[in-house]
Amino acid sequence: MPIRQLPEDLINRIAAGEVVERPASVVKELVENSIDAGARRITIATAGGGMDLIRITDDGHGMGRDDLMLSVERHATSKLSEDDLDDIRTLGFRGEALASIGSVSRLSVASRPADAETGLAVVVDNGRRTGPMPQAMNRGTVIEMRDLFAQVPARRKFLKSVRSESAAITDVVKRLAMANPEIHFILEGSDRMMSNWPAISGEGALAARLGQVMGADFVENSVTLATARHGVVVAGMAGLPTYTRANSLSQFYFVNGRSVRDKVLVGAIRAAYADYVFRDRFPVVALYVAIDPAEVDVNVHPAKAELRFQDQGAIRGAVIRAIGMALAAAGFKASNSVAEDILGAFTAPEMAPAPEPIGYTPTLAPPRPTSYSYAPTTAPLNFDRSPGRFSGFTEPSARVEAAPEMPEIVDYPLGTARAQMFDNYIIAQNDTGLLLVDQHAAHERLVYERFKAQLASGPVASQAQLIPIVIELPEEDCTLLEEAAPELEKFGLYLDRFGPRAVAVRETPALLGNSDVHGLVRDLADGLAEWESAAALTDRMEAIIGRMACHGSVRSGRRLRVDEMNALLRDMESTPHSGQCIHGRPTYVELKKGDIERLFGRSR
Repeated sequence: MPIRQLPEDLINRIAAGEVVERPASVVKELVENSIDAGARRITIATAGGGMDLIRITDDGHGMGRDDLMLSVERHATSKLSEDDLDDIRTLGFRGEALASIGSVSRLSVASRPADAETGLAVVVDNGRRTGPMPQAMNRGTVIEMRDLFAQVPARRKFLKSVRSESAAITDVVKRLAMANPEIHFILEGSDRMMSNWPAISGEGALAARLGQVMGADFVENSVTLATARHGVVVAGMAGLPTYTRANSLSQFYFVNGRSVRDKVLVGAIRAAYADYVFRDRFPVVALYVAIDPAEVDVNVHPAKAELRFQDQGAIRGAVIRAIGMALAAAGFKASNSVAEDILGAFTAPEMAPAPEPIGYTPTLAPPRPTSYSYAPTTAPLNFDRSPGRFSGFTEPSARVEAAPEMPEIVDYPLGTARAQMFDNYIIAQNDTGLLLVDQHAAHERLVYERFKAQLASGPVASQAQLIPIVIELPEEDCTLLEEAAPELEKFGLYLDRFGPRAVAVRETPALLGNSDVHGLVRDLADGLAEWESAAALTDRMEAIIGRMACHGSVRSGRRLRVDEMNALLRDMESTPHSGQCIHGRPTYVELKKGDIERLFGRSR
């Protein structure tokens, strides 16, 4: 077939395929235009999931006759200065949104600038334009789209249900509201419950808007990001490592005020939380990055949802640094979500009623050994405070000692130890409530952080074994450990091949004390087999020291004296990230006095 010039209406429909993917795409384009027009109040009304109706009303600058007529033409825009695509400072700049929308729907645009007595309206019905005509209205712009894809049934049949399309619109408006806290957003319609996000200004405006959109629970369980370095500004809020979700839908990214999806930012978030969360859990984050517009290309996607950074490494490093600093400043703080789950389970309306009391007959049988240990605070303090070492553990005993006088409560954030339950959980009390601490998980984090600190300043200190520890392993595991031996020495572990099916451990990390060396070496051998090569050890540093910390921490089943329990609590208070173990689980749960009273119905 010969080459021919396509007709204008077909060109517009092809362009609409790039810009108008679904009703949510229309909302995004139109609301971004309102934001660029300086609007401070934007109302979005929908019907039929946006397929039947989308109406955007704003109080922006408005348009005069000439601008109004040009606004529905293709490739017409007021947002590019001197045709410079390297200096994009507005949300919209392609200049084809209204023309594309009007080619696949019935579109009306009415606008009135501040210096006009009345407004004007133009109508584009599936590519056919009429107007302008007078329109009585306030200052600003009203854009109404009806019957999306009504004359393009092949496109309409691929749209999802009304509920799904409505949810997509809500998500788009939510992101725009998060990026613009100074604007009042109203989302309403016959297909939804109304959402109203009033404008917020001044200090704390961003946190307040995130509380409006994402919930006060997120703000309470997150840290503030605020860093600027080498022209990259990182702001927003990042959830505590124990405040996670099962998917990444609660991660929001904004670059220069534009909501985006970018693999560099996604990877940076994953790396920043690598030490703190399960691999199948996702932190909750609202991340804002500001950068020179010349350093980022926003013109790589028709919907402007993706972008390309000129210096990806600088952006990644800035995000990781900002989140790392904020989480470190949070110290031992953990989210209150675990405690809230406990309270919710006990105070649920459908909770079964308490059983009727039954008769009780005292017996002369001797009491059973309890599962907790307790010692008076007047006991001699022989707790070894050197890094990572606990000494003088109480050996398990079937004898039950009389409970001594309760120790005085000291105003520490994590309280004063009161008892140990099930040989693993420390019960502590502070001025406001009760805390349950997982001793193994908590000490695991402490050892891990000390490992990282020592590695940052050089090889980990080691201690020689009086007699080398010989460990028998399969021949292939011995070969992997032998190849990795030079790298393992950086972590304070020195071993040699000892025959075809054994290795001899000569020195172990001093931080581990008298740890389970056999279990540690076998665990490392399993890891090396999974990582396929010894060369991957440097990249797997966190995994290696995580394994070492796990084997070198206070184990479950070890009884601690009160002075040892208190020493562990004080170390937690002074160690970053101690609110969660290296596997992402919380190390402690706090119940306020009011929460405990709720459990027993005393707050009624």
